[in-house]
Amino acid sequence: MEDLSWIDRQAYPFTSHYLDVDAGRMHYVDEGRGPTILMVHGNPTWSFLYRHLITHLCPTYRCVAPDHIGFGLSDKPPGWTYHPADHARNLANLINQLDLRDLTLVMQDWGGPIGLSYALQHLTNIRRLIILNTWCWPVNRDPYYIAFSAIMGGSIGRFLIRRYNYFAGGMMRQWFGDRTKLTPHIHQHYLRPLAQPADRTGCMVFPKQIVGATPWLDDLWKQRSALQQLPTLIVWGMKDIAFRRQELARWESLFPKATVVRLASAGHFVQEEAPLEVNSAVAQFLKG
Repeated sequence: MEDLSWIDRQAYPFTSHYLDVDAGRMHYVDEGRGPTILMVHGNPTWSFLYRHLITHLCPTYRCVAPDHIGFGLSDKPPGWTYHPADHARNLANLINQLDLRDLTLVMQDWGGPIGLSYALQHLTNIRRLIILNTWCWPVNRDPYYIAFSAIMGGSIGRFLIRRYNYFAGGMMRQWFGDRTKLTPHIHQHYLRPLAQPADRTGCMVFPKQIVGATPWLDDLWKQRSALQQLPTLIVWGMKDIAFRRQELARWESLFPKATVVRLASAGHFVQEEAPLEVNSAVAQFLKG
Protein backbone atom coordinates (compact mmCIF):
# COMPACT_ATOMS: atom_id res chain seq x y z
CA MET A 1 0.00 0.00 0.00
CA GLU A 2 1.34 3.42 -0.94
CA ASP A 3 2.76 5.46 1.94
CA LEU A 4 0.86 8.74 2.12
CA SER A 5 2.09 9.74 5.58
CA TRP A 6 3.81 12.78 4.03
CA ILE A 7 0.44 14.45 3.40
CA ASP A 8 -0.43 17.10 5.97
CA ARG A 9 -3.94 15.99 6.89
CA GLN A 10 -4.70 19.26 8.63
CA ALA A 11 -4.10 21.07 5.36
CA TYR A 12 -5.62 18.34 3.17
CA PRO A 13 -8.15 16.46 5.34
CA PHE A 14 -10.13 15.06 2.44
CA THR A 15 -11.23 11.51 1.69
CA SER A 16 -9.54 9.94 -1.33
CA HIS A 17 -11.70 8.49 -4.10
CA TYR A 18 -10.57 6.64 -7.21
CA LEU A 19 -12.03 6.12 -10.67
CA ASP A 20 -10.74 3.51 -13.11
CA VAL A 21 -9.99 5.04 -16.50
CA ASP A 22 -8.20 3.46 -19.45
CA ALA A 23 -4.80 4.69 -18.23
CA GLY A 24 -5.21 3.56 -14.62
CA ARG A 25 -6.67 4.77 -11.33
CA MET A 26 -7.58 8.45 -11.26
CA HIS A 27 -7.67 10.03 -7.80
CA TYR A 28 -10.19 12.70 -6.91
CA VAL A 29 -11.60 14.63 -3.96
CA ASP A 30 -15.38 14.87 -3.56
CA GLU A 31 -16.37 16.98 -0.57
CA GLY A 32 -19.59 18.70 0.50
CA ARG A 33 -23.10 18.89 -0.88
CA GLY A 34 -24.85 21.41 -3.05
CA PRO A 35 -24.19 22.87 -6.51
CA THR A 36 -21.10 21.26 -8.04
CA ILE A 37 -17.77 23.07 -8.35
CA LEU A 38 -15.25 21.14 -10.47
CA MET A 39 -11.63 22.22 -10.01
CA VAL A 40 -9.08 21.34 -12.70
CA HIS A 41 -5.33 21.67 -12.10
CA GLY A 42 -2.31 21.88 -14.39
CA ASN A 43 1.43 21.10 -14.31
CA PRO A 44 3.02 20.10 -11.88
CA THR A 45 0.21 20.34 -9.31
CA TRP A 46 -2.73 18.22 -8.13
CA SER A 47 -5.91 18.62 -6.09
CA PHE A 48 -3.80 19.77 -3.13
CA LEU A 49 -3.57 23.13 -4.92
CA TYR A 50 -7.30 23.66 -4.36
CA ARG A 51 -7.37 22.69 -0.68
CA HIS A 52 -8.15 26.20 0.60
CA LEU A 53 -10.98 26.66 -1.87
CA ILE A 54 -12.43 23.21 -1.16
CA THR A 55 -12.39 23.85 2.59
CA HIS A 56 -14.01 27.25 2.11
CA LEU A 57 -16.78 26.09 -0.23
CA CYS A 58 -17.65 22.56 0.87
CA PRO A 59 -20.11 23.64 3.61
CA THR A 60 -22.47 24.84 0.87
CA TYR A 61 -21.15 23.34 -2.40
CA ARG A 62 -20.05 19.97 -3.70
CA CYS A 63 -16.36 20.35 -4.50
CA VAL A 64 -14.82 17.83 -6.90
CA ALA A 65 -11.10 18.04 -7.69
CA PRO A 66 -9.40 15.28 -9.69
CA ASP A 67 -5.70 14.56 -10.09
CA HIS A 68 -4.80 14.04 -13.74
CA ILE A 69 -3.21 10.71 -14.55
CA GLY A 70 0.51 11.17 -13.86
CA PHE A 71 -0.05 13.69 -11.07
CA GLY A 72 -0.83 13.75 -7.37
CA LEU A 73 -2.27 10.50 -6.07
CA SER A 74 -3.35 9.18 -9.46
CA ASP A 75 -1.53 6.37 -11.26
CA LYS A 76 1.54 7.22 -13.32
CA PRO A 77 1.61 4.56 -16.07
CA PRO A 78 4.83 4.43 -18.12
CA GLY A 79 3.27 3.80 -21.53
CA TRP A 80 0.47 6.37 -21.64
CA THR A 81 0.47 9.44 -23.93
CA TYR A 82 -0.09 12.17 -21.29
CA HIS A 83 -1.39 14.42 -24.09
CA PRO A 84 -3.86 17.11 -23.02
CA ALA A 85 -6.63 15.75 -25.26
CA ASP A 86 -6.35 12.43 -23.42
CA HIS A 87 -6.45 14.16 -20.04
CA ALA A 88 -9.60 15.88 -21.29
CA ARG A 89 -11.16 12.51 -22.10
CA ASN A 90 -10.37 11.31 -18.59
CA LEU A 91 -12.02 14.41 -17.15
CA ALA A 92 -15.14 13.80 -19.27
CA ASN A 93 -15.15 10.20 -18.06
CA LEU A 94 -15.03 11.36 -14.44
CA ILE A 95 -17.88 13.81 -14.99
CA ASN A 96 -19.99 11.15 -16.66
CA GLN A 97 -19.26 8.44 -14.10
CA LEU A 98 -20.04 10.74 -11.17
CA ASP A 99 -23.06 12.16 -13.03
CA LEU A 100 -21.94 15.72 -12.29
CA ARG A 101 -24.52 18.27 -13.41
CA ASP A 102 -24.78 22.03 -13.85
CA LEU A 103 -21.07 22.56 -13.28
CA THR A 104 -19.03 25.55 -12.29
CA LEU A 105 -15.57 24.94 -13.75
CA VAL A 106 -12.50 26.30 -11.94
CA MET A 107 -9.40 26.07 -14.14
CA GLN A 108 -5.72 26.96 -13.83
CA ASP A 109 -2.70 26.34 -16.08
CA TRP A 110 -3.36 23.24 -18.28
CA GLY A 111 -6.67 22.94 -16.47
CA GLY A 112 -7.92 25.73 -18.75
CA PRO A 113 -7.83 23.95 -22.11
CA ILE A 114 -8.58 20.58 -20.49
CA GLY A 115 -11.63 21.94 -18.70
CA LEU A 116 -12.85 24.07 -21.60
CA SER A 117 -12.55 21.09 -23.93
CA TYR A 118 -15.33 19.50 -21.87
CA ALA A 119 -17.30 22.75 -21.67
CA LEU A 120 -17.31 23.24 -25.43
CA GLN A 121 -18.67 19.74 -25.97
CA HIS A 122 -21.23 19.92 -23.15
CA LEU A 123 -22.30 23.56 -22.92
CA THR A 124 -25.70 22.72 -21.46
CA ASN A 125 -23.96 21.12 -18.46
CA ILE A 126 -21.85 24.20 -17.62
CA ARG A 127 -23.24 26.94 -15.41
CA ARG A 128 -20.22 29.19 -14.83
CA LEU A 129 -16.51 29.54 -15.58
CA ILE A 130 -13.77 30.56 -13.16
CA ILE A 131 -10.45 31.25 -14.89
CA LEU A 132 -7.18 31.39 -12.93
CA ASN A 133 -3.99 32.13 -14.90
CA THR A 134 -4.46 29.88 -17.89
CA TRP A 135 -4.93 29.95 -21.67
CA CYS A 136 -6.81 28.05 -24.38
CA TRP A 137 -5.41 29.08 -27.77
CA PRO A 138 -2.48 28.21 -30.07
CA VAL A 139 0.84 29.81 -29.11
CA ASN A 140 2.89 28.37 -31.96
CA ARG A 141 3.57 31.90 -33.29
CA ASP A 142 4.52 33.42 -29.94
CA PRO A 143 8.34 33.40 -29.52
CA TYR A 144 7.98 33.39 -25.73
CA TYR A 145 6.09 30.09 -25.66
CA ILE A 146 7.97 28.60 -28.60
CA ALA A 147 11.23 29.05 -26.70
CA PHE A 148 9.88 27.70 -23.43
CA SER A 149 8.31 24.67 -25.10
CA ALA A 150 11.49 23.95 -27.06
CA ILE A 151 13.77 24.21 -24.02
CA MET A 152 11.65 22.52 -21.34
CA GLY A 153 10.06 20.09 -23.80
CA GLY A 154 13.36 19.31 -25.53
CA SER A 155 16.14 16.99 -24.51
CA ILE A 156 17.64 19.32 -21.90
CA GLY A 157 14.35 20.08 -20.18
CA ARG A 158 13.22 16.47 -20.26
CA PHE A 159 16.53 15.39 -18.74
CA LEU A 160 16.25 17.96 -15.95
CA ILE A 161 12.67 16.96 -15.17
CA ARG A 162 13.30 13.23 -15.33
CA ARG A 163 16.55 13.27 -13.37
CA TYR A 164 16.08 16.18 -10.95
CA ASN A 165 12.31 16.82 -10.79
CA TYR A 166 13.18 20.28 -12.07
CA PHE A 167 9.68 21.39 -13.05
CA ALA A 168 8.15 20.83 -9.62
CA GLY A 169 11.38 21.96 -7.97
CA GLY A 170 13.07 24.89 -9.65
CA MET A 171 10.42 26.00 -12.15
CA MET A 172 7.52 26.02 -9.72
CA ARG A 173 9.35 28.29 -7.31
CA GLN A 174 10.23 30.74 -10.11
CA TRP A 175 6.55 31.21 -10.95
CA PHE A 176 5.61 32.58 -7.55
CA GLY A 177 5.24 36.33 -7.24
CA ASP A 178 6.45 35.97 -3.65
CA ARG A 179 8.57 32.85 -3.30
CA THR A 180 8.29 32.89 0.49
CA LYS A 181 4.67 31.75 0.00
CA LEU A 182 6.00 28.38 -1.16
CA THR A 183 7.32 27.10 2.15
CA PRO A 184 9.46 23.92 2.22
CA HIS A 185 6.60 22.11 3.98
CA ILE A 186 4.06 23.01 1.29
CA HIS A 187 6.55 22.49 -1.52
CA GLN A 188 7.04 18.89 -0.40
CA HIS A 189 3.41 18.22 -1.30
CA TYR A 190 4.25 18.95 -4.93
CA LEU A 191 7.62 17.20 -4.95
CA ARG A 192 6.61 13.94 -3.27
CA PRO A 193 4.01 12.78 -5.83
CA LEU A 194 6.82 13.02 -8.41
CA ALA A 195 9.49 11.53 -6.16
CA GLN A 196 10.84 8.93 -8.59
CA PRO A 197 12.05 9.57 -12.16
CA ALA A 198 9.45 7.10 -13.45
CA ASP A 199 6.71 9.24 -11.87
CA ARG A 200 7.58 12.36 -13.90
CA THR A 201 6.48 11.44 -17.41
CA GLY A 202 3.29 13.50 -17.26
CA CYS A 203 5.17 16.49 -15.92
CA MET A 204 7.76 16.02 -18.68
CA VAL A 205 5.28 15.72 -21.57
CA PHE A 206 3.25 18.88 -20.90
CA PRO A 207 5.94 21.48 -21.82
CA LYS A 208 6.42 20.08 -25.33
CA GLN A 209 2.63 19.98 -25.75
CA ILE A 210 2.41 23.76 -25.34
CA VAL A 211 3.33 23.85 -29.03
CA GLY A 212 2.79 20.17 -29.84
CA ALA A 213 -0.93 20.38 -29.06
CA THR A 214 -1.43 23.32 -31.45
CA PRO A 215 -4.07 21.58 -33.64
CA TRP A 216 -6.10 20.65 -30.55
CA LEU A 217 -5.78 24.14 -29.04
CA ASP A 218 -6.65 25.71 -32.39
CA ASP A 219 -9.81 23.63 -32.60
CA LEU A 220 -10.85 24.70 -29.10
CA TRP A 221 -10.17 28.39 -29.72
CA LYS A 222 -12.17 28.41 -32.95
CA GLN A 223 -15.22 27.46 -30.88
CA ARG A 224 -14.65 30.11 -28.22
CA SER A 225 -17.70 32.26 -29.03
CA ALA A 226 -19.92 29.50 -27.64
CA LEU A 227 -18.51 30.21 -24.18
CA GLN A 228 -19.42 33.90 -24.11
CA GLN A 229 -22.92 33.21 -22.79
CA LEU A 230 -21.51 31.81 -19.55
CA PRO A 231 -21.07 33.93 -16.40
CA THR A 232 -17.33 34.19 -15.92
CA LEU A 233 -14.94 35.16 -13.14
CA ILE A 234 -11.27 35.80 -13.88
CA VAL A 235 -8.84 35.88 -10.95
CA TRP A 236 -5.35 36.71 -12.17
CA GLY A 237 -1.95 36.83 -10.54
CA MET A 238 -0.35 39.87 -12.11
CA LYS A 239 3.24 38.75 -11.40
CA ASP A 240 2.83 35.52 -13.34
CA ILE A 241 5.71 35.02 -15.79
CA ALA A 242 3.94 32.11 -17.50
CA PHE A 243 0.65 33.83 -18.33
CA ARG A 244 1.11 37.54 -18.55
CA ARG A 245 -0.99 40.69 -18.93
CA GLN A 246 -1.52 40.03 -22.63
CA GLU A 247 -3.03 36.62 -21.86
CA LEU A 248 -5.36 38.27 -19.35
CA ALA A 249 -6.30 40.85 -21.99
CA ARG A 250 -7.26 38.08 -24.39
CA TRP A 251 -9.61 36.58 -21.82
CA GLU A 252 -11.10 40.00 -21.11
CA SER A 253 -11.72 40.46 -24.83
CA LEU A 254 -13.52 37.13 -25.00
CA PHE A 255 -15.52 37.80 -21.83
CA PRO A 256 -16.17 41.57 -21.76
CA LYS A 257 -18.81 41.14 -19.02
CA ALA A 258 -16.59 39.00 -16.80
CA THR A 259 -15.83 39.89 -13.22
CA VAL A 260 -12.05 40.41 -13.12
CA VAL A 261 -9.99 40.34 -9.92
CA ARG A 262 -6.34 41.31 -10.32
CA LEU A 263 -3.97 40.14 -7.61
CA ALA A 264 -1.07 42.58 -7.78
CA SER A 265 1.48 40.57 -5.79
CA ALA A 266 0.58 37.02 -6.86
CA GLY A 267 2.22 34.96 -9.57
CA HIS A 268 1.10 31.82 -11.36
CA PHE A 269 -0.25 29.77 -8.45
CA VAL A 270 -2.86 32.16 -7.08
CA GLN A 271 -4.46 29.42 -4.98
CA GLU A 272 -1.22 29.14 -2.98
CA GLU A 273 -0.22 32.80 -2.94
CA ALA A 274 -3.54 34.49 -2.25
CA PRO A 275 -5.98 31.89 -0.90
CA LEU A 276 -8.09 34.34 1.08
CA GLU A 277 -8.53 36.63 -1.92
CA VAL A 278 -9.33 33.71 -4.22
CA ASN A 279 -11.81 32.24 -1.73
CA SER A 280 -13.54 35.59 -1.30
CA ALA A 281 -13.75 36.32 -5.02
CA VAL A 282 -15.10 32.87 -5.84
CA ALA A 283 -17.65 32.83 -3.02
CA GLN A 284 -18.93 36.28 -3.99
CA PHE A 285 -19.18 35.27 -7.66
CA LEU A 286 -21.10 32.09 -6.83
CA LYS A 287 -23.71 34.11 -4.93
CA GLY A 288 -24.41 36.25 -8.01
